[in-house]
Amino acid sequence: MSRRSRRSFLATAAAAPIAAASGVSLAHCGSCGTPAIKKLSNKAFYKADGSFDAEAAKKAYLDMMKAFGYPIYDVLKTDQFWVCDFLQRDCAHLGMGGIFWVNESNTYGGSGTKAYGGKYKDDRFGYLGHEIYLLPGQMLPEHNHIGGPEGHGPKMEAWHVRYGEVTFFGEHKGAGDEIEIASMPAKDKPWGCGEKWFKSKYAATRKPGQTYKLVDPESWHFQRAGAQGAIVSEYATYHNHVQFSKPGLEFKSSEAKTA
Repeated sequence: MSRRSRRSFLATAAAAPIAAASGVSLAHCGSCGTPAIKKLSNKAFYKADGSFDAEAAKKAYLDMMKAFGYPIYDVLKTDQFWVCDFLQRDCAHLGMGGIFWVNESNTYGGSGTKAYGGKYKDDRFGYLGHEIYLLPGQMLPEHNHIGGPEGHGPKMEAWHVRYGEVTFFGEHKGAGDEIEIASMPAKDKPWGCGEKWFKSKYAATRKPGQTYKLVDPESWHFQRAGAQGAIVSEYATYHNHVQFSKPGLEFKSSEAKTA
């Protein structure tokens, strides 16, 4: 995805206001209190012509939100709530939903009333509030963040698991409790593991209320939801440019197949 189109995508998403709405209920596990969220196949996310069905994907995420008891705001009925399959036509395994509550960038002197004239007036600041929605077993593609022309360095971020369970994967150890991906059973290894482009080496799992953070700038990382799906709050510096380790991935969704 070009820098220009990526900036346009973020500018649109970051303009979202926050309000309230409704969803569709799902069955719950009576013995454990854990929502029984159905894992869908790829057939549920694609039209007959092979194009990504964004409305079907949004419904799946909204159903998950309702099952978790997550507040479904009015803005989640708008285009500010976005979904993506990264052009892979494999949304059941690789994809996400999300919303940028805020993605702010400015100089201290240029912000608000522009009255600030202190010694930091020409310095830039940036911050992000982002919600990540992952269906059962779904993951983000491996990626990293680099600096850009806006004057910000590589994005640094932390994740707060709100619902479900998430396994975080990365190129380096951070918290100290990571395990080596190579030691995981084959059935638990993430999508892409073993490919030449795959960079991550370590994994750590977090449950609701727990956090994990990226500690090495520009390092490769991603995350995968557990069996019930997950909702994750992201706290970060300004969200600028993204690179994917697998060639051909973009922050876009699949269009109809051509003959």
